[in-house]
Amino acid sequence: MKKLLHHLSFTLLHLPKSLSSNVITIRLASTSNLHTEMKRCNLFISRLCREGEIDYARKVFEEMPERDIGLWTTMITGYLKCGMIREARKLFDRWDAKKNVVTWTAMVNGYIKFNQVKEAERLFYEMPLRNVVSWNTMVDGYARNGLTQQALDLFRRMPERNVVSWNTIITALVQCGRIEDAQRLFDQMKDRDVVSWTTMVAGLAKNGRVEDARALFDQMPVRNVVSWNAMITGYAQNRRLDEALQLFQRMPERDMPSWNTMITGFIQNGELNRAEKLFGEMQEKNVITWTAMMTGYVQHGLSEEALRVFIKMLATNELKPNTGTFVTVLGACSDLAGLTEGQQIHQMISKTVFQDSTCVVSALINMYSKCGELHTARKMFDDGLLSQRDLISWNGMIAAYAHHGYGKEAINLFNEMQELGVCANDVTFVGLLTACSHTGLVEEGFKYFDEILKNRSIQLREDHYACLVDLCGRAGRLKEASNIIEGLGEEVPLTVWGALLAGCNVHGNADIGKLVAEKILKIEPQNAGTYSLLSNMYASVGKWKEAANVRMRMKDMGLKKQPGCSWIEVGNTVQVFVVGDKPHSQYEPLGHLLHDLHTKMKKAGDMPDDDLLVSVEF
Repeated sequence: MKKLLHHLSFTLLHLPKSLSSNVITIRLASTSNLHTEMKRCNLFISRLCREGEIDYARKVFEEMPERDIGLWTTMITGYLKCGMIREARKLFDRWDAKKNVVTWTAMVNGYIKFNQVKEAERLFYEMPLRNVVSWNTMVDGYARNGLTQQALDLFRRMPERNVVSWNTIITALVQCGRIEDAQRLFDQMKDRDVVSWTTMVAGLAKNGRVEDARALFDQMPVRNVVSWNAMITGYAQNRRLDEALQLFQRMPERDMPSWNTMITGFIQNGELNRAEKLFGEMQEKNVITWTAMMTGYVQHGLSEEALRVFIKMLATNELKPNTGTFVTVLGACSDLAGLTEGQQIHQMISKTVFQDSTCVVSALINMYSKCGELHTARKMFDDGLLSQRDLISWNGMIAAYAHHGYGKEAINLFNEMQELGVCANDVTFVGLLTACSHTGLVEEGFKYFDEILKNRSIQLREDHYACLVDLCGRAGRLKEASNIIEGLGEEVPLTVWGALLAGCNVHGNADIGKLVAEKILKIEPQNAGTYSLLSNMYASVGKWKEAANVRMRMKDMGLKKQPGCSWIEVGNTVQVFVVGDKPHSQYEPLGHLLHDLHTKMKKAGDMPDDDLLVSVEF
């Protein structure tokens, strides 16, 4: 034992001075208990691993002349916690390694954490001895990787089970929608804890069985705040907000997720005013709360307000944005074409770990694209490593090209994506069809639509049909567009009818346009935009009486089309222009400027027809 104490003392004395004030002190001089010193050394190595000093932890480990199973397990677990699974496995397989069921289980769990379920499975079946924790770890591993049936089969083969075993498999079944199987196992449980009950309540509500969920919630012998939150979430998910709020108000205690659940529920169901009220009542808010409100404002077209909320959150100096925050606020910048704000947020992101997040990078690409900086968007896309480009990034760049009418570039990028083995999804094809539509590539558009039909892994959405109809409409092939819609049967989505109406308006086909408008107005009788488009179509073909009748009908119904609006940023000031907005501070000088431009254009021969001169209102 003297040799052990000498080696440990030597190792500790020769660690870097920077560690001496950060780690626990191990006193060896007066001790005579080997077990106690081994335990102290174990704690010391564990502390080093937690602080990321894995190399120094290994040095201490190797200097030990004697090592027990606990020490081996701590060192292997330290590697796993640092994400160094190969080093952990090398140490695990070393000839002198001491292992027990805890060591084996830790290694299995390490592979599961890194989504290497096959290797975890192989190691699990090599285990000389397994306990209930080992079995639970493997069942959970299958469940985490979407292998629910394998998880269930292994659960059934378990020699013994505890409440964690039951909760793990019930959660897995609930998450994949097998609610009947989950209910059956729940009913078989002899001992249930609050997690068992809460899992079933959440599962039933998620699958639309709100009444059953509430009945089970009322039967719970003990509830915690998570149980209450689960039931409130269930009501919110099923658009039963009043019942959710009543339950929220009855809660014996609330935590931050309770408030966030209610606010998110209101936002997801379009109740922004009620979300604002609750947000204002909160004494404390976390980043999820602030992000939820920003998301609500963006969804309701109030992107300026979303930016204000973001600035208020930063002003607290206590909260840091997360991935969701940056994605949301960049979406607000995209909607506003706020390049300056977007660039400032990009600078902020570049100082955080989120600069490598594929979701954030995709949001940046989208922001630069919407702000007209397509070159910057493509540079960001190209600068990223191929391994960091996920499907969201590819789809974002294809959509950017589509938005700006670069159809061939979008197609080239799609071809490059396929050559690299990246599988397209439904969003990819929406971008491709849009690109073809905006650049008149009709045949290519039909080819990609056929690819969707042949690819069973891609779900055909109404967006695809809307893009196809828009493609035909823009190209003047209105009859083909009508035939496509006829093939959809009775339930034709509003977006598809809208695409055909836009095509009729572009090509002045008032006959088909009238029929399409009637279909839309049956679905949305208060749609002022449809009346306005129909009136414009009649006017474009000289049917002034019909156009006047449509306008009169709009007036009788009290409908008014939202005036056109545009804005431009000049000298850090955003100038907004609305049709008929005479009170604008620069109205008169801008009016004179436009008239001067018109005169110069006439002299230059760019505007030969006097009837093109229209009274300027903005």
